[in-house]
Amino acid sequence: MLSIADNPQFQDAEKAREFLESLRWPDGPVCPHCNCMTAYKLTAKANSKKPVRIGVYKCKDCEQQFTVTVNTIFEDSHIPLNKWLLAIHLLCASKKGMSAHQLHRMLGVTYKSAWFMAHRIRYMMGQSSFQNKLKGVVEADETYIGGRRRHQGGVGRPDEYSHKQPVFSVLQRNGDVRSFHVHRVTADNLLSTLQKNVAQKACIVTDGFAAYDRVPARFKRHEVINHAEQEYSRTADDGMRVHTNTVEGYFGLLKRGLTGVYHHVGSHHLHRYLTEFDFRYNARKISDSERTLLALSQAEGKRLQLRDSQSKPTGELERGN
Repeated sequence: MLSIADNPQFQDAEKAREFLESLRWPDGPVCPHCNCMTAYKLTAKANSKKPVRIGVYKCKDCEQQFTVTVNTIFEDSHIPLNKWLLAIHLLCASKKGMSAHQLHRMLGVTYKSAWFMAHRIRYMMGQSSFQNKLKGVVEADETYIGGRRRHQGGVGRPDEYSHKQPVFSVLQRNGDVRSFHVHRVTADNLLSTLQKNVAQKACIVTDGFAAYDRVPARFKRHEVINHAEQEYSRTADDGMRVHTNTVEGYFGLLKRGLTGVYHHVGSHHLHRYLTEFDFRYNARKISDSERTLLALSQAEGKRLQLRDSQSKPTGELERGN
């Protein structure tokens, strides 16, 4: 794929529209209202005084008009499509993310527009459901995101008055990671998330936190690494390496991005940022261009409005989907 400077869909809005049409409709336009393939492109008549918007189609069956942006994250946006594509590429290619201020400077849009674009893109990156459960060796761990305030002792887990937000992640070795903003780190919450996302025959590797004591009753195998005794890696009887270093490495990347790039993340937006970092990590083995195309393939059927992006989600576990 060409570089950003030479890529026409990043430079011209009409080229960007043609690019999206070829991705979304490889066999010709499909009406998003009735799913028919009988649409034709509207053109202005020679003597007409009413111009026709570029890229408008009309379905012969339901007679509805539509463009390639209908029923996608781009719907009703006044920002040129080439800027949208560039923003998606930048977020997909930046290992630790890209701030709204940086997008605002690079795209030439207002900060508010850049902020909302980034949230729409994160929403697009999310998976609507997890049909395939993680399997094999799955590491599970929790971490805390946010301020420095801890309980009086200054060590250990933050207390109930801390500003830190708990995040729980399950990661399949050499596979995908799934992260969740957990309002309360309890055995019920963690075990429920494990059961929804991990196959019963998987081997779960955790630290010695008491909330994982009920894991052996629900999964085929549970290995514990005792961090309290300065144990960080060991070899099981069957030769398997027992550690949580992989998921902790992911936490390191997540924290460097949130602290170094975004600086501050509101608790009610944290689940969307987790979606962004999960998406990039899960697509780490493909190129930046392929990762951009993968994100664009998930644009259909997702639309986030400003009032929805600013509202606080409800529920014990939150996920950007």
